Amino acid sequence: MKPKEILVFGASGFIGRNLIRRLTKNNYKVIAVTRNIHQKGYILKTESNPGYLDIVEIKSFEPNKIRELMRGCNVCVNLIGILYEKKNGQFNKFHRLLPDLISKIASESDINQLVHISSLGIENAKDSIYASSKLNGEEAIKTNFERYVILKPSICYGSSDKFTTKFMSLLSLLPFMPLYYKGKTKFAPIHVSDFVEIIFQVIQKDLNNLTIECVGPEIMSFEKMLKTILKSIDKKRLLFPLPYQLAKLSAKLFQLMPEPLLTEDQLKLLRYDNILSGKYKTNFELGFKSEKKFENEINKYSYNWRVGGQFSNKKEVV
Repeated sequence: MKPKEILVFGASGFIGRNLIRRLTKNNYKVIAVTRNIHQKGYILKTESNPGYLDIVEIKSFEPNKIRELMRGCNVCVNLIGILYEKKNGQFNKFHRLLPDLISKIASESDINQLVHISSLGIENAKDSIYASSKLNGEEAIKTNFERYVILKPSICYGSSDKFTTKFMSLLSLLPFMPLYYKGKTKFAPIHVSDFVEIIFQVIQKDLNNLTIECVGPEIMSFEKMLKTILKSIDKKRLLFPLPYQLAKLSAKLFQLMPEPLLTEDQLKLLRYDNILSGKYKTNFELGFKSEKKFENEINKYSYNWRVGGQFSNKKEVV
């Protein structure tokens, strides 16, 4: 049987690179879409087995170009998402308009399955532009294409993420760290290898017409996650609750940075727990286990932020 050909948008991101490795290792042919092949191409090539990856550069999401890319493919995976806007309207562009366009073209093509990555815990965040744009994108896909699978992960982490590594860097440098909403917001962090395995199984089993919430084996508060990171990098720092008005002011300042530490919209989103809602199927219910524990996994790469680096005396938890 001819192996499936899989079109991946957002292939050069954190999840995309891990997914390419998983797919090509199992003889799936992948067409990876990137906006800068000279910058991202060499990174993607190191993730795949020879002969199983084609890299395509597109500067804009022109409908005819997307149609051409989908021709001959069995599965389309959309990983494109942004955490903050560099220009007004980018959330709407990438989270609503693009999924709407991709799903409409998929309905005209021979695509058997559209896998779309959204976010967990956004249903109640009506005041967040990020959350609203993500939900609108989900609804567009459900309207346009019935053979969809929408995956809604909690925080996805790993050695090259922009969450744990950012906080490891900040906690290494700063003598203190503010806790927004007293650090009580809950998360169910899932390791990238577990999440990629879920995507792989969804493709392999030809699932469709499903929305799946994807979580790890633990529920952790934001404060607990920071304390776990501090323990892992062997640092002691002051963690203190920050009143909302001061938090809002800090977000206004932080969002002016080239790569914001926090935006006003992200502050709104932090008000809501990032755990199972009970509205959809979960990865555990479908038999897709995610067993990697947060502390065990971050200990495998946190030595970069410890005194002594890889030669530090702190023992890795196995």
